[in-house]
Amino acid sequence: MRKFSICFALMFFIGAASAQNVKFCKPCEELKNLQLPDVTILVAEDKASDTIKNPNEPWMPTTIINKPFCRVFGRISMEINFELLLPAENNGRFLLSGGGGFVGSIQNGFRDKVNDGFATAGTDAGHQGGEDAKWAYNNMERQLNFGRLAIHRTAVVSKLIMQNYYCAAPAKSYFAGCSRGGGQAMVEAQYYPEDFDGIVAGAPANGWPAIAAKGVQHSKNNYPNPNDLKPLITNDNLKLLQNEVLKQCDKLDDAADSIIEDPRKCKFDFSKLPLCPDGQAGRECFTKQQLSAIKAVYNPLVIDGKQIYPGFPFGLEAEMGSWDMWITGTSPYMPNAPSLHYMFATNIFKYLVFNDSTWDYSKYDFKNFAGQTAYASSYLDATSTDYSEFKKRNGKIIFYHGWNDPALSAYATIEHYEGILRGDKDVPSYARLFLLPGVLHCGGGPGCDNVDWVKLIVDWVEKSKEPDQVVASKTVQGKLITKTIFPYPKQ
Repeated sequence: MRKFSICFALMFFIGAASAQNVKFCKPCEELKNLQLPDVTILVAEDKASDTIKNPNEPWMPTTIINKPFCRVFGRISMEINFELLLPAENNGRFLLSGGGGFVGSIQNGFRDKVNDGFATAGTDAGHQGGEDAKWAYNNMERQLNFGRLAIHRTAVVSKLIMQNYYCAAPAKSYFAGCSRGGGQAMVEAQYYPEDFDGIVAGAPANGWPAIAAKGVQHSKNNYPNPNDLKPLITNDNLKLLQNEVLKQCDKLDDAADSIIEDPRKCKFDFSKLPLCPDGQAGRECFTKQQLSAIKAVYNPLVIDGKQIYPGFPFGLEAEMGSWDMWITGTSPYMPNAPSLHYMFATNIFKYLVFNDSTWDYSKYDFKNFAGQTAYASSYLDATSTDYSEFKKRNGKIIFYHGWNDPALSAYATIEHYEGILRGDKDVPSYARLFLLPGVLHCGGGPGCDNVDWVKLIVDWVEKSKEPDQVVASKTVQGKLITKTIFPYPKQ
């Protein structure tokens, strides 16, 4: 009892703002013997430093941890695997990372925060293998873990382990993620508001059947023949399209920089695009079928008079990693592969909506869409605009989205935020939205995409420093450029 009191007092005095050497309640290796309900600790090891390159996260840079920490690897229930890194110099903060896509591997984009004293964790969301969604086939436990439970249970267990290791629960807890991780962030704020003090939701995938429906629309247009999946829209089309978009809209912000500051101001005239003669496809023109498919990307998907998902903003159509990867499937990095919209949409409908591996996108007519997707939405979606419980706990949440995200429309996040505003005029006291011009999905593109979101949310929670503006940066040919971004709806 006395040992616990001394440790608790020590944690109280160091607070959450300074990293100090902590007198631990028990050695790292003894954490393997923890008896927690429905939890198995498989590994608990001290490490002086580490260089981490996760083959399941090839898009993530190599992480170098140059300070000692305790690595815990465990399993919650049957299949929720997690990794928790506990720094020897702990600052009293816990940071849980979101995952991407269908997850399927332990993903933690904040491992290097151990160097700053954060205890940080990641999870595989309750299954292995994230290239498709076959893991979800007729498996309700995996479906619920992925949609609702894995992040929450990982947060609860991680805090219990921290309490056993540091003699005290974390002083402050944070979550940050983008894409699927942004959707996980919204699940936490809406359904488990007690888990985190501060949350960052980037480019959130928070309405899964709706996102998939938009992807099916694009796939039906771009892959009219389901037997060969040859894309209708070509890279030549994309170059012509982007050139005309920039010609008409680039200078709306008085700067010819190939970045449209606010794509809503772009009133694009499609009649300026050259039509191919006699309907024959060509490198310098568009067929009527190609134009129809392109227009569908910008237009919202409407079913039975109700908008299901908004259209996509104008700009950066031909940027590498934009439409070529997500919408048209013409990326040189994905030769002979369908688009990512096709991949996600067909997998969501096959394994998360219908539990039917033979489901055919080309035959789907969207009839009874709401009824057919009700079950999947019940555990996948985080579309409520009521954050009152999170607000009562004095929680803070930052939303952000790249204006030219080709994966998830920035308009969807804007509409969600506007829904919060309609229900509560005090929203800026606990929720802010930032839109990044010229930025693609979770980063990339010519716009300034580098922002220290973790510092912003920590300062807001712990110092009451409201994010009235953020400074985004990008290094171009060795030169650092910056841009000040104001919270929506400010310009």
